[in-house]
Amino acid sequence: MIEKYKKVLTYVVYTLIVVGIFTLLAWLGRFDSFRNFMEKIELSSFDLRQSIVSKYKKPNKDIVIIAIDDATYEYIMDKYGSWPISRGIWADTINFVELAKPKNIIFDLLFIKSNLNDIKADSAFVKAVKDNDNIYLSMNFDNYNDKIRRSPVFNDKLKLKIKEGNISDNPYISYINARAVMPELSEVTDNIGSINVTRDSDGIIRNITPIFRYKRDYYPNLSLKVAMDLFNVDNVSIVDNSIVLDSKHIIPLDFTKRAILNWYGGAHTYEHIPLWEIIEAKKDNNINYIQKFKDKIIYVGTTATSLSDIKSVPVEYNLAGVELHTTFLNNIIDNNFIKKLPMKYDFLISIFLSIFVGYFVLKITSVMKTILFLSCVLVMYGVVSLLAMYYCNLWIAIVLPYVSTITIFVLTYCEKYLLKSKDYEQTYKLAVTDGLTQLYNHRYFQEQMISNINTYERYGINFSLILIDIDFFKKFNDTYGHQSGDCVLKQVANILKKNSRTSDIACRYGGEEMAIILTNTNKDEAIITANKVCNTVRDNKFILANGEKVNVTISVGVATVGLDGKKPQEIIEYADKCLYFAKEHGRNQVVSNV
Repeated sequence: MIEKYKKVLTYVVYTLIVVGIFTLLAWLGRFDSFRNFMEKIELSSFDLRQSIVSKYKKPNKDIVIIAIDDATYEYIMDKYGSWPISRGIWADTINFVELAKPKNIIFDLLFIKSNLNDIKADSAFVKAVKDNDNIYLSMNFDNYNDKIRRSPVFNDKLKLKIKEGNISDNPYISYINARAVMPELSEVTDNIGSINVTRDSDGIIRNITPIFRYKRDYYPNLSLKVAMDLFNVDNVSIVDNSIVLDSKHIIPLDFTKRAILNWYGGAHTYEHIPLWEIIEAKKDNNINYIQKFKDKIIYVGTTATSLSDIKSVPVEYNLAGVELHTTFLNNIIDNNFIKKLPMKYDFLISIFLSIFVGYFVLKITSVMKTILFLSCVLVMYGVVSLLAMYYCNLWIAIVLPYVSTITIFVLTYCEKYLLKSKDYEQTYKLAVTDGLTQLYNHRYFQEQMISNINTYERYGINFSLILIDIDFFKKFNDTYGHQSGDCVLKQVANILKKNSRTSDIACRYGGEEMAIILTNTNKDEAIITANKVCNTVRDNKFILANGEKVNVTISVGVATVGLDGKKPQEIIEYADKCLYFAKEHGRNQVVSNV
């Protein structure tokens, strides 16, 4: 009956712990600093998962980039002497590439003001845009005051038609001013969209704004405009916090009304074709060169670092801005956006994991099995979240479930194990520790030798043994006294502990003899450790009971399982033979073969 009440009380305490943890997390969630900290870690976990899954996603091979890369920039500065280049060159490029009949040519470049010093070139560019209805141009929105720049009034044809629903106003989509294309261009084409991007709090771009609000009207992102034309869509609908182009192409939005991008890789995911090569092909009238553009969706943008259009994204810290927009279009075509699981589900998952882990912590009796169980649960949950992102494009939170589960585990573990086993652990420590040196005693040494032999026989994990004897120790005791001898033993023991790994077992073998069991260590590694200990002892000054400082040396024998024996006694005997050989041949040395 008493045991039954104890069991009930344990579960009551555990329930109170679960409730207390989630109450505490909810209370901490009121503070911006805590929320920002949790968000930063969650965003980093998202970046890690994206870096993994993006390696297995295939980008659309029909999307290519005409790149103003570093080589092109050098070419332009050498041939033309300045950047931006004359719009006449862009006109020639358009007319040349159009011979291959690409699907679209999309400029991730701003053509804002007329060049009064090169009106002829501007006119040629305007004509090229007018003659080809597959050319798309960029603008962007900002919040400059009208005193700085008069806000433009756009043609109704540039506005986005929303057939159903609406997008609520927020700072990520709403602007009061804009940098429009030069008037001559806006008169000949309606293929214009915004290229605005916004960063998260850590400077990384994970989202993109598909629809912008300006002067109470809506305008499309440049890539959204391209996609709508590709799918022959005149308007969109806003349904269940998603932008619906048609039944096969839906853009889910987060609470900021932005879309979370799903990456296909880092820099140069899409084929980059340097602009300078096209200019040269045009000069040579090399029609064969441009056949690579047939039926392609072409983005034109800067990739040169010196031109400053470099972004940081989850899969790449230095990504050209044009690749951000190609990824957005690729996501629309593939219907491949990331969807973030709502916060309420994150809490439900966290509660379930906490209860699940806590229950088994109470059931499992072994400490190591308990830790292994927690590790397996966390790893499995991490794998599930990774698979959910890969197969379902679903972003499942990791940080909140991990924090709550680990906290529950720690507190439950403390309640079950630490408090109840404190006396037992202290008793056991006294039973296996040498009182003078604080090394493990001979009994524990024998237990660990058997344990390591069993591990070797079962898993093939080898180990080595170092036997140590202090040279002339009996004579030392006769000269300086047993108290000084004890001082030397303690200091040698400290050297052994400092030069051993936490997984190694340093023991007092008996009298002035000590030993180290080196786990997962071969003969060569053991010799290195033995020499390190031997040299450290030799170079150290030992302080005696009377304050006098003296030098001490040791002799060391080394044996390794498999090479020198397969049973505990065989390994000990071989190490002892090596130790004896070292003492017989000059001492202060390491011997590993006899």
